[in-house]
Amino acid sequence: MSGFLKSSIGRKVAMALSAFFLMFFLLQHFAINILSVINPDVFNEVSHFMGTNPFVQFALQPVLIFGVVFHFVMGFVLELKNKKANGVKYAKNNGAANSSWMSRNMIWSGLAILAFVVLHFIDFWFPEINTKFIQGDWSGMHEGVEGYRYFHELQEKFLSPVRVGAYVLAFVFLALHLLHGFTSAFQSMGATSGRKKTLQNIGKAYSIIIPLGFIFIALYHHLNH
Repeated sequence: MSGFLKSSIGRKVAMALSAFFLMFFLLQHFAINILSVINPDVFNEVSHFMGTNPFVQFALQPVLIFGVVFHFVMGFVLELKNKKANGVKYAKNNGAANSSWMSRNMIWSGLAILAFVVLHFIDFWFPEINTKFIQGDWSGMHEGVEGYRYFHELQEKFLSPVRVGAYVLAFVFLALHLLHGFTSAFQSMGATSGRKKTLQNIGKAYSIIIPLGFIFIALYHHLNH
């Protein structure tokens, strides 16, 4: 495996596979979160299932965390390798002549998304870990609130306009990142031959609809608390 990752093709394939995994997770995450707008009770039920299911907690969750870390680390490694191969920094070459703005700035949109992931962990994941593994409370209940606590906690997080603004900005960067990354991942796997235009259209739809959907969720809860 280490030998595979040492080759340029191996690193690109590994990056593409981790991208596919994270894009699938993003779609699944959106499907659950949009329920908070459509039906809060169903959102609570699904969130409680995901938060207490042993397979999700002890098998899928570690894989997800590994996938996130691996994708970002591999992205930085590829960036460094590309700069080393070029011998000059992007600012000193005419990258605009043969590449898009998004492809030249994937590292910066990636850093913005990484900062958002840290914020998201602080907002939701760390408190959840504290509640379940430190306090030992797996009930999903919240003192003084009827039913499961997940919907209530989600609304509380989006009270602050500063936090909502940070989420909106992060999803704009995510859209920019996906607009190049979606097609690039398929290209790295050699799957664009003869259908590049179709994949580009699917990629554009995914890259705009999913981030826009998350922005809508944040604004909806901020305005309808």
